[in-house]
Amino acid sequence: MFIVNPDPFLVPAYRMSPFVTEDIAINSALPSNDAAVTYLNKKFGNGNWHYTYNGREAINIALQSYNLKTNDLVTLFTTSQNFYISSCVTKEIEKFCRWNRELLPETKIILVNHEFGFIYPEMEKLKRTGLPIIEDCCTTFFSQDVHEQVGKYGDFSVYSMPKFFPIQIGGILVNNTNKSVCKSMLSGNESQYIQNVVSDNLTNEESLLHKRKANYDYALNKALALGFTPRFNHQAETIPYALVLNNNSVVTDLNGLKLYLSQNGIQNSVFYGEDAFFIPSHQSLSFTAIDLIFETIAYFIEKN
Repeated sequence: MFIVNPDPFLVPAYRMSPFVTEDIAINSALPSNDAAVTYLNKKFGNGNWHYTYNGREAINIALQSYNLKTNDLVTLFTTSQNFYISSCVTKEIEKFCRWNRELLPETKIILVNHEFGFIYPEMEKLKRTGLPIIEDCCTTFFSQDVHEQVGKYGDFSVYSMPKFFPIQIGGILVNNTNKSVCKSMLSGNESQYIQNVVSDNLTNEESLLHKRKANYDYALNKALALGFTPRFNHQAETIPYALVLNNNSVVTDLNGLKLYLSQNGIQNSVFYGEDAFFIPSHQSLSFTAIDLIFETIAYFIEKN
């Protein structure tokens, strides 16, 4: 059995990130390891990338390389094309200029958010505009499209390490141009720490991806049994960041569910603008943890 509504000081912690508290000790004990360099050079091109403190800093550094004026526009495209967009993205843009959701004469840059690991489907069309493109791949480290060009369509692409690896900091900025860019605020020790953790995890990439897929499939079956359905079509090249579910009116109060799951230690959110929500789906979860998550959801449905 599971305990629902435990004492606030005794709730579990299931995050959107695979990071758990025990990883602090595990990561701090890792030896120096530069295996990630070979992997990332192959993925992004030799010397085309560098670590940043997080994905937000990577976006900021990319935007600094353009001479943006206050009234310029960064036009945002997302996989779903609903109005939901993370404030992590918009707040960085607002430090330089305005943002919107449709191409206008004032548009100077296109920023594409590949949501939840699912690729924006019309990248070739956006390339034909001739405008600079920044790809937000923060939730898309492992996903690709059939052309294997994700992360290479634009001037820059940005990644967030905690979305896929058990670490508290870390981003990557990929520079596909000849532009010189500002340095990250990362210290040398922090860069090496990120490299050690990423190297250790990429050494076990096959098992990591196998576990993520197994957990996603297991959780999806649990979701289907409650009447939910997947929000995005899952392609062979897709490695989802989260399990995004159509609610199908099963839950009458999604904001209430969001609060209830959070109170029970389960990070989640409503996919605002739609009758949908998302919950964790990563390699650090056990099947038992997934059972607990869905039993908590089922309990909320029963009581409401």
